[in-house]
Amino acid sequence: METVLIVEDDSTMLRALKDNFEYKGYAVVTAKDGEEGLNAALNAKPDLILLDIMLPKINGYEICRLVRKEELDMPIIMLTAKGEESDIVLGLNLGADDYVTKPFSIRELLARVEAFLRRRREQQQEVYEFGKIKLDITARVVTSGQKELDLSPKEFDLLCYFVQNQGRALTRQQILNAVWGYDSYVNDRTVDRFVTTLRNKVEPDCHIPSYIHTIRAIGYKFNP
Repeated sequence: METVLIVEDDSTMLRALKDNFEYKGYAVVTAKDGEEGLNAALNAKPDLILLDIMLPKINGYEICRLVRKEELDMPIIMLTAKGEESDIVLGLNLGADDYVTKPFSIRELLARVEAFLRRRREQQQEVYEFGKIKLDITARVVTSGQKELDLSPKEFDLLCYFVQNQGRALTRQQILNAVWGYDSYVNDRTVDRFVTTLRNKVEPDCHIPSYIHTIRAIGYKFNP
């Protein structure tokens, strides 16, 4: 049974979320403030965290930062009444995987959670297929049908990062840190250039991307 931690200070919403997730078969841990939520995240190590941003004691941004500082990699979905792009980007840059703006559909939220947990279960997979593309991470080979594609090392690493984080809204800074490293001197334009060249090689039509989608003002999302 997978465990979901819900950190939410609105008791009515917390109860509704808890009931719905338990009905779907998840074990649920709850917290009503940031301090309690952080302790639960670090000690219970849930499979996924639903995290409100505006919390008493410790806000959701700080919880997210501290969880990632401890190198815990469970998916984190931010629950927020804020819709400003700057707030969304801040949460993603601190390590959140996705965000849901209140009010939201509980069915949509359940579907997103299941998608993240399914991908987490498949995380150890070494061979991925989407469309005509086959990616073998161990062999570092990408093929389209019977033809091997000529990807540069960084293009290959970028594709691996996208595929292993499919469905996640990824900021350019997250991509830079993961593929080029924190100490790299490359910038956001580098990400855009590599995405363009990668699309030219793996997309059926690079002008209308089927897999690597642009998220305006944020970055990219890979949807196979």
